[in-house]
Amino acid sequence: MSTSVEFRTGTLLRSVSSLSASDVDIAGGKGANLGELVRAGFHVPDSFVLTTAAYDAAANAAHVDPHDPAVAAERLRTSPVPEAVATAAREAYRALGGGRVAVRSSATAEDLPGASFAGQQDTYLGVEGDAEVLDAVRKCWASLWNERAVSYRSANGIDDAHVSLAVVIQRMVEADAAGVLFTADPITGRRGRGAIDAVRGLGDALVSGKVDPDHYLVDARTGEVVSAKGTTLDVARLRQIAEVGAHIEAHYGTPQDIEWAIEGSHLWIVQSRAITTIYPLPASAPDSERDLRVYFSANVAQGVFEPFTAIGLQTFRLMSASLAARLGRSVPDPVAGAPAMVDAGMRIFIDLTDVVCNPFGRRVARAALGIMEARSARLIDPLTEDPRLAVRGSSSALTLIRVVRTVAHTGLPSVLFRGLRAPDATRERILAEVDAVITAPLPDDLSAGDRLDAFQRLFLERPGRIFPKLVGLVGSGVLPFAMARRILGTAATPAELQTVLRGLPHNPTTEMGLELWRLARDARSDPQSVEALTSSSPEVLAARYRSGTLRPAFQKSLAAFLARYGHRAVGEIDLGAPRWSDDPTHLIGAIAGYLKLPVDAEPPDAQFARGAREAEAMVETLTARVHGPRRVLARAMLRRVRANAGAREQPKNQIIRLFAKGRALLAPVGDELAARGVIASPDDVWHLTLPELRRAVSGEDMRSAVEARRAERRREMARRHIPRLLLSDGTDVEAAYTPPIEGALRGSPASPGTVTAVARVMRSPQGAHLEPGEILVAPSTDPGWTPLFLTAGGLVMEMGGMMSHGAVVAREYGIPAVVGVAGATNRIATGQRITVDGSGGVVAIDLPAA
Repeated sequence: MSTSVEFRTGTLLRSVSSLSASDVDIAGGKGANLGELVRAGFHVPDSFVLTTAAYDAAANAAHVDPHDPAVAAERLRTSPVPEAVATAAREAYRALGGGRVAVRSSATAEDLPGASFAGQQDTYLGVEGDAEVLDAVRKCWASLWNERAVSYRSANGIDDAHVSLAVVIQRMVEADAAGVLFTADPITGRRGRGAIDAVRGLGDALVSGKVDPDHYLVDARTGEVVSAKGTTLDVARLRQIAEVGAHIEAHYGTPQDIEWAIEGSHLWIVQSRAITTIYPLPASAPDSERDLRVYFSANVAQGVFEPFTAIGLQTFRLMSASLAARLGRSVPDPVAGAPAMVDAGMRIFIDLTDVVCNPFGRRVARAALGIMEARSARLIDPLTEDPRLAVRGSSSALTLIRVVRTVAHTGLPSVLFRGLRAPDATRERILAEVDAVITAPLPDDLSAGDRLDAFQRLFLERPGRIFPKLVGLVGSGVLPFAMARRILGTAATPAELQTVLRGLPHNPTTEMGLELWRLARDARSDPQSVEALTSSSPEVLAARYRSGTLRPAFQKSLAAFLARYGHRAVGEIDLGAPRWSDDPTHLIGAIAGYLKLPVDAEPPDAQFARGAREAEAMVETLTARVHGPRRVLARAMLRRVRANAGAREQPKNQIIRLFAKGRALLAPVGDELAARGVIASPDDVWHLTLPELRRAVSGEDMRSAVEARRAERRREMARRHIPRLLLSDGTDVEAAYTPPIEGALRGSPASPGTVTAVARVMRSPQGAHLEPGEILVAPSTDPGWTPLFLTAGGLVMEMGGMMSHGAVVAREYGIPAVVGVAGATNRIATGQRITVDGSGGVVAIDLPAA
């Protein structure tokens, strides 16, 4: 731990040993974390902090205006340090013993759980003497307003007016070796797998990306060195670093990004902050590696990458309990949902462990995911090689019997076979039954508490009644397609069979799109409606619709459309998302887009009709290629595909109708709670769970809980990569098991994910311009490159490791990155399309077409 050095403390200056993690407002993120480490007994070099009060004094003396960052930086850099601050700093520096120190910026918006802001403000090493220390302090203050820090705050939604900066002055560790430890692998996310980058001497060369560091992976639980690239550290030292890191992680309760330095025989910790880029785990994830769980992302499968609102997650918990009950499974706490449904990062995951560990389940998972989410399907096989997921439980035959019995209990097979026998009658009957369940009236004049009870009953009772019927209806289109493919064999190509699925009737999504086109077509015949749609913004037109002041014909047509389809929305599987009937802005924008189609372009309804004709013709073509009973069976199956496959959109459509009913129940609760002041606005109702809403109805003030939930959601909205399959040890299966691209340039993985885009080779950021989505290819990067990262689609660097500046910022922004790619700026040319695999550490250059 830090040796005993006494300082005169006050508002301007604090000893690091007097600080704790809660002192961010006083000492910034870095200073508060260092104080917490000292209090916990870790070895931290002697340090003191010039507090945010000292910065405020300097900023006031320099007349800093937060709305003019460039002027603010210049004034702080050139103005004298206020005498009271300078005196306190000189006295504290001498109390440290003088000599060489590190002067580190510590902003109030850095090293926090939500965003690390690593490298956005300045650090100066080897500073010596009163004058140099004060000059470095001024430079640190000024760096709060440099371009990269301002851009970073803007990207993370942080108001410049609400940030401040402290300065940590720390005894300089004359390091024999230095580096960084991630207590969880930052590429795969695996917890307990320490990733260590190391260089000889000071660590600034590592952070700058000017050298390729040694790289090691150490299992913190066993001390095993899993892989080693380099000779800077021996096994004993690697184990020591990993062990200390594990203790620091245990203290904070979350994986840490730790900077360390070795001076002689002593290991110093010079900084620790939460790793903000790895994907969070479900709260129920087991700590034991032996009890490994496999979680499948329902969000990715549905193409909804944004986080859910709290009420959106709550709705799925209730529905999971409803479906489990329908399958004969008891759920201890229906409000908490079925155990198989978990959430992480405010997104829904399904626990597939029992499926993956069962031979029959594996086959079903591959087949089902192959239809729904092909990339996830390819990840099942690597999992089967993990001994922690060895086959266990019943044989395939016994499992199949149990599944058949369970499914039969739901009534699904009956609907499926009736749909094969009498498609039209079955479809009409099932949809009428579902409609009756959804539209069953609710009592009027409900109190807020009664509305919460009704909401709970709505989603505990009705999904289980309608979902098996709808899935059976979908099966009556999927099963004949599979049978037709088998009957036809080599007589039909996959592309030809896909043609049979064009222009399907009875598809509610297609019908909605065609109805929207007809609405736009009718508006096109009215010059004044066209003028309004092309000259006013969708936001303005939506406001006019709500006030009833659109052109009468268009107002009436839009109202009729919303009466039928107003339950739909962007991100509609989140009940907390506004419906089109709540806010038709997006819809009106789509209508305006239709009007931009050239007059001679084939309209959507004509395209649909042409697709239907081509599909019918393909049915005749394919059946003509086989003879006898095969022809009869093939025609019968393909006819049923045409009649039934459009129902594939019905389950979602009908569940979303139920969601609209749920929103109608809760919206008045939001109004009442906002009027009583227990939430700040009616829309806050969507950011609370059902138990929290009950507490709010009882009078508990939930405003701080809502704000915390909204802040978490804002952070998650910025996350670009969502694991398809996530293990309970934190491993992103795709990042860990995706094989490298053959013939690609090789480097070190630095930020997970894959992107294919145009490369832009740059050797300096001075005057550089990067088009949105382009991949930045550079020799190395320092903080001066940061503004380019806001628009970059990916990053390739010739130098650097996981802790180099470019790698850190790439992970913060969620863009794939590969570093240490020898000769990248010579072997890749601007304008070439390249693929960056930030998980595998490879870069592939697309060959030009022959």
